[in-house]
Amino acid sequence: MKILLIKITLRASWVHSLKEKRMIVKSIIQRLKNKFNISVAEVDEQDIHQMIVIGIAGICGSSSQADSTMENIITFIECNTDAEVIDIQRENIEGV
Repeated sequence: MKILLIKITLRASWVHSLKEKRMIVKSIIQRLKNKFNISVAEVDEQDIHQMIVIGIAGICGSSSQADSTMENIITFIECNTDAEVIDIQRENIEGV
């Protein structure tokens, strides 16, 4: 069993309010949960309206499945938002 952890930082330079940011974040989070059956939350920079930091966690059966799922998640985010991907931190943890 592998536990995958991803922290993705996005910049949405056109956002001018926290309300507008919240709408974008909720949309991204809900679409990720529906498509990949993973845990997703905004984990940092909640008060900065042009920065979005999303934390993702999931459990996979093997290393290859975890790697493939990570790549699919990142591609999905890049294709489904106008925000610019600034940083991606990935980690696979061996489960019990």
